[in-house]
Amino acid sequence: MSALPPLNTDTIWAILNEEIDDATVNQLVWHYLGYRYDQSSQKWDTSQVAEDWKQEYPEPPDFIANRPPTVKLTRSIPVENKQLLKEKLGFQGYKVGEFGPRQTRRATAANWLLGYLQTR
Repeated sequence: MSALPPLNTDTIWAILNEEIDDATVNQLVWHYLGYRYDQSSQKWDTSQVAEDWKQEYPEPPDFIANRPPTVKLTRSIPVENKQLLKEKLGFQGYKVGEFGPRQTRRATAANWLLGYLQTR
């Protein structure tokens, strides 16, 4: 994995504005979920991953390409953090006709990361 951008509001905006590629968005979520890639064994270390994630996803999922892991990510966001993008960043969402599942999944990842940032 390459060096990740810092977890801050600039990075969250870059995710929303599609200035960060999908692979890096995935890597950010994986990192903060606790997934680490061990170069020596060529395997994912899940020792820091919550048990429910580890059982369902022994290897980190692609949140942008696949709906099921994004649904799980959405459900893991505490109710009080569901509107963080709007409340903390003033993000009004995407315009109708200008977004699809990919942008929605990126927004979910951004919201989850912002929630993680808020609690740390």
